[in-house]
Amino acid sequence: MKVFSGSANFPLAQKIAQYLGETVSPRELFVFPDGERRVQIQENVVDEDTVVVQPTATPVDSNYMELFFLCDSLKRSGARSVTAVVPYLGYQRQDHVFRDGEAVSLAVIVKMLESIGVDRVISCDLHSIKIPEFFTIPMTHLSALPLFAHTIREENLLKNSVLISPDMGGIRRIKQMSEMLDGLPYAVLEKDRNLDTGNVAIVRIEGEVAKRALIVDDMISSGGTIVKAADFLRQRGVEEIVIFVTHAVFSKEAPKLLQESLITKVYVTDSVYVSEEKRFAKLEILSLADMMATSLRDHEVTKQSF
Repeated sequence: MKVFSGSANFPLAQKIAQYLGETVSPRELFVFPDGERRVQIQENVVDEDTVVVQPTATPVDSNYMELFFLCDSLKRSGARSVTAVVPYLGYQRQDHVFRDGEAVSLAVIVKMLESIGVDRVISCDLHSIKIPEFFTIPMTHLSALPLFAHTIREENLLKNSVLISPDMGGIRRIKQMSEMLDGLPYAVLEKDRNLDTGNVAIVRIEGEVAKRALIVDDMISSGGTIVKAADFLRQRGVEEIVIFVTHAVFSKEAPKLLQESLITKVYVTDSVYVSEEKRFAKLEILSLADMMATSLRDHEVTKQSF
């Protein structure tokens, strides 16, 4: 199996390759003055199973173009199969029409991947459990929840704790997490969004709080909602607030906002590369590499058994 990487998260590709007993294969990525990209595979891939690691967070469109070009070049170079490992799937929140006249952007992305000839896609903690239904090719939807549950146990965070979903949409996720932690109590925050201004307010909580709150979510973008959730919980007597979020889609001000908040610690995964300037003292990054590599290895074993 040959592992290739776009420019979005080379360190994750290196870790995945290491778990597979491989190294990241050489390729050239060149950006022309007008912003166009050119890619070249610099290794023989004829009849090889290949992997492209490329999450598609900011800059989303550029990262997608790199992914498309890398996958296309592998197919044209005679690769037996191409698996796209896209830990964070850009445009996943545009999975249906919200207003008349809009595109279903995620459906367009899926069609492009399939038309290029990608054989399989692996992603993690998608915003909706229905997203895999967009694909006609095999799509593996992994979850960081077991990694978070392991960390909670390792860090002795179970005692006097309650799991918190920051919104009603995360009920399924928080119930799964509770089951992994032997029925740890959970509560759900209900928020109200002003459609004119986009501002979010936490209006109530369903369930009881405890000394420590473990907030679990799929992504942080601006950080504003999660900070408001922390403020809301502190006002109700919670003394310690720990965040577990899969995708660190940090906007420019998010790291400063999170560091200066009432939050005690923020755990994220390396599904999205967090640059040095976006790292802060309260942040700890957990790796998905082992999980991704295991999925790739298990798939190979399954194919060979037929």
